[in-house]
Amino acid sequence: MTEAPSTPPASPEAAPARRPGVLSAPYRWLSLGMFALIVLAAFEALAVTTVMPLVADDLDGWALYAVAFSMPLASGVVGMVIAGNWVDRSGPMPALLASAVVWLVGVLIAGTATSMELLVVGRFVHGLGGAAVIVPLYVVVARVYPEYLTAKVFAGFAAAWVIPSIVGPALAGVIAEATSWHWVFLGVLVLILPVAAMILPPLAKERERLRGDPAVPWSIGRIAWSVVTAFAALVLGLAKELPDPWRGIVAVASIAVIVIAVRPLVPRGTLLVRRGMPATIMLRAIVGGAFFATEVYLPAMFREEYGMPPALAGAVLTGAGLSWAAASWLQGRLVDRVSNTAAVRIGTGLLLVALAVILAGAAMRWHPAVAFAAWTVAGAGMGFMYPRFSVAVLSQSPQPEQGFNSAALTIGESLGSVVAITATALVATIAASSGYTVEFVVTVVIAVLAVLLAPRVRPAAVR
Repeated sequence: MTEAPSTPPASPEAAPARRPGVLSAPYRWLSLGMFALIVLAAFEALAVTTVMPLVADDLDGWALYAVAFSMPLASGVVGMVIAGNWVDRSGPMPALLASAVVWLVGVLIAGTATSMELLVVGRFVHGLGGAAVIVPLYVVVARVYPEYLTAKVFAGFAAAWVIPSIVGPALAGVIAEATSWHWVFLGVLVLILPVAAMILPPLAKERERLRGDPAVPWSIGRIAWSVVTAFAALVLGLAKELPDPWRGIVAVASIAVIVIAVRPLVPRGTLLVRRGMPATIMLRAIVGGAFFATEVYLPAMFREEYGMPPALAGAVLTGAGLSWAAASWLQGRLVDRVSNTAAVRIGTGLLLVALAVILAGAAMRWHPAVAFAAWTVAGAGMGFMYPRFSVAVLSQSPQPEQGFNSAALTIGESLGSVVAITATALVATIAASSGYTVEFVVTVVIAVLAVLLAPRVRPAAVR
């Protein structure tokens, strides 16, 4: 027998057309508020990438330029572990409020920074809270929404990145030119007020369903391991800046530390790709690494190999963002027909085909339109499977473990991306080849691994 769909077919008495939707009265303001919160977080993340060169010039901080990007990733690992533990103990509300406050404090520090060192401190605080916000949001979805809506809500989360990806960089540039780069950060503080007004009242009404389990202990050991993991991730991200042979030595040592330190932060069996939830968490880390490592190099290839201006070279990312959102919407409509495992198998297959075409185009100097089309397909593959990772993990998580498992899912994605990006850079350095063929060979190999492991998303009890 094959795996059953994640939600059983509705009976005639409860036809899908009669069931409340994501934007129906019971869920409207909560759905809109969570969507808006992720839009703000996405805009802030993308806008910072646009204005960071201006910041480095203004604060004479080019020596800390890479650290300013690596720091939020590292601190985010710690934030996610703390938030996951807190959610399991006290429910998602306290962790959500505290994470949002810490995130905004970090934005305030960065937005008022008068030195690059202070801006890096702000980025540390911002990463600590910003990454942690996602964990309670996932648990809110699992507790408040019926199962047939969860895939649609997670599709909305994915779509929330599309608008910022289209207008965010240009809008950030306009704001920086019209006022100052400071307002790219500080503007978020003003916009968070109406978002809070949308989210908090409906959550207050769901207090009973959002309770935690005080019997869940604070795991000081896991928090300590998250600090070790974060430090290793930060060092790994900076390894490529070191001279030979230290870049290879430091990178290998950092990856070894990450593998050891991350074990207490993920469900047992994750590193062994044990069938079901552990494999789902590991697979999201793998596909995230394949996709985001490729994304890093595509605009650079278009600029250097084809002489495109930065705006045109970056347009390829917009195409993938749109296809990601469209595919996320489609999988939400097919939740009763396509199982989680089938969605992941389709998604990894599309991703592999797309990356293989990009590799062939880079090796044989095909017209860049081919790479643009392939990357749009890659975005569709990611959009079709990414929401199902969250659905699959939460559907297999006992309530006292929802926070821990949600944190593990996002931690895996972050670490998978930084390891894949560093691996592509190191292999390209060792190969000493021109162009970007070697980098794409690495990401295609990672995508092949994802296709081979995709069937393991199916829980062991399902035959």
